[in-house]
Amino acid sequence: MNRSLHELMDLSGRNALISGGAGYLGSAMGEALAELGADVVLASRDAARCEAMIMRLRDIAPLGHHRAIELDVTDRNSVLHCVEALRESDTGLDILVNNAWSGRKNSWQSIEEDDWYYDVDISLNSVFRMVKCCYPLLKERSGCIVNIASMYGHVAPDYRLYDGTDHANPPSYGAAKAGVLQFTRYLASFLSPDAIRVNAISPGAFPHAVTQENRAFMERLESKAPVGRLGQPQDLKGAIALLASDAGAYITGQNLCVDGGWAIW
Repeated sequence: MNRSLHELMDLSGRNALISGGAGYLGSAMGEALAELGADVVLASRDAARCEAMIMRLRDIAPLGHHRAIELDVTDRNSVLHCVEALRESDTGLDILVNNAWSGRKNSWQSIEEDDWYYDVDISLNSVFRMVKCCYPLLKERSGCIVNIASMYGHVAPDYRLYDGTDHANPPSYGAAKAGVLQFTRYLASFLSPDAIRVNAISPGAFPHAVTQENRAFMERLESKAPVGRLGQPQDLKGAIALLASDAGAYITGQNLCVDGGWAIW
């Protein structure tokens, strides 16, 4: 059957869970999936922020059944509670987006062992927790997984960009995101008998508003990207739409770089 692109990207009747779904990047990905017809669950430690974002999704896609669930990806019991809430609602799970992250700014000089453990836990171990707990639901519906990694999972930060620790990229972050990329490839192999596709997106520089206030730093970041600008959340909409829909049905085990060309040189 030859399906149109519109039909391939239609997510009507599918259920998506986005960890960190009310955050800077998670919000845009939630919008994209809702616009394509998915019922979206936003999960975060910030329940109030999730509820506010759910109201926005209902304005964007009023036919969808969107809701928020409180979730701490560093706490296995919280993850299990989130999965149980999905099971009790009898909606199933078709799309899992592992996006949650909260970081500590550290240079090589300032980072301590506890900082390292925290970053690895929230950036890498949390992805394992989410996939392990969500796997039975994903298996039931031959779902797909999209892990949000980073360009710093496959290229090193340029030390010349950073001054002090205010905007520093800690060594733990890139090491953990590199682990996410390898875990993505592993899952793509070992979950393929269940017809579960697994891919990653590696965003480039998507600085938050507080970081954008440092104009000198912004100019240094912009100079690194061949497209001559920094990323905006909407730049991730096309990537998540492709990998979460049947338009990407023949794509698995891949890392889609959305970095303005940052990693080409």
